[in-house]
Amino acid sequence: MKLKAKGLTPLWIAILVILPIAVSVLALGIGTFEITPGEVIASIASKLTGEAPMDARIEYILWNNRLPRILLALLVGAGLSVSGCAFQSLFSNPLATPDTLGVASGSSFGAALALLFGMNLFGIQTLSFLMGLGAVALTVLAGTGRSKKGLGGVVLGGIMIGSLFSALITLVKYTADTESQLPAIEYWLMGSFNSASYEGLLLGAPVIIIGCAVLLLLRWRMNLLMLSEDEASSSGVNIRLLRAVVIVFSTMITASCVSMSGQVGWVGLLVPHICRMKLGNNLRSTLPACFLFGSAFMVVVDTLARTITSAGLPLSVLTAIIGAPFFIILMRKSDMY
Repeated sequence: MKLKAKGLTPLWIAILVILPIAVSVLALGIGTFEITPGEVIASIASKLTGEAPMDARIEYILWNNRLPRILLALLVGAGLSVSGCAFQSLFSNPLATPDTLGVASGSSFGAALALLFGMNLFGIQTLSFLMGLGAVALTVLAGTGRSKKGLGGVVLGGIMIGSLFSALITLVKYTADTESQLPAIEYWLMGSFNSASYEGLLLGAPVIIIGCAVLLLLRWRMNLLMLSEDEASSSGVNIRLLRAVVIVFSTMITASCVSMSGQVGWVGLLVPHICRMKLGNNLRSTLPACFLFGSAFMVVVDTLARTITSAGLPLSVLTAIIGAPFFIILMRKSDMY
């Protein structure tokens, strides 16, 4: 993967900053109960100024129903996009995803196990997050050793551990009660923001925010990940430590995203490609663009998912339907790979 940089112009910076805010405000008014943009803005203004609230029904829908869901979509979209971009740079592979090291499979197994045992939301998120970290720890142990250098062994370890946890998920579903537990597990695995709440955000959001902040602060040095180990070492950077930091924080981000929303595919693969086509491979520009565009993209997808049908579509279904053909078009038009 050659390093190409086009940079963020002031116009594109403004567009990317405004885009998540704009789509979030619009998404607040879209749903089964329509709320006009004027009513949304008036409600926001009343919150900021401390004035008397509007219609109680509108206030409840905006602040107790839609806002937690939109905040979760912003966080998950930004987190998966940033971690996907980081993994693609780490492995110098445009097909790398946030689940390359098996974290999503491990987190999904943890959530399925928690649902099988009837745990509450806190228990589901906690066990899912811990299992995701455990899966990556097993991947690193399986893919490294005295005779193994580089990241090839780690990638192979991720494939094996991911397959192992996928089998364990199947085992959990096989033993689950078909009337109550199995539908809940299947629905969770397909990805959804229906369970979004302020309590869940307080648990998972700090991990995503801290992880993204660390990667964004390191984005200048992360460009060295695309170089060989000898070339990177000659720059005075401890490349092994840098790789470890990227793996740890990208894993934390992905595990937290999956623990709150289930498996949401394609975002960590598609968004970095879109940003890279416009801005090149230089992470100084591409990583912040992934953070901002990914958050807006996820809000749009979730808004479509909850409005296309009255019951709502699982997120992974919609991201695949959107992502697969769009990705093919991107690859056909791009000469970067």
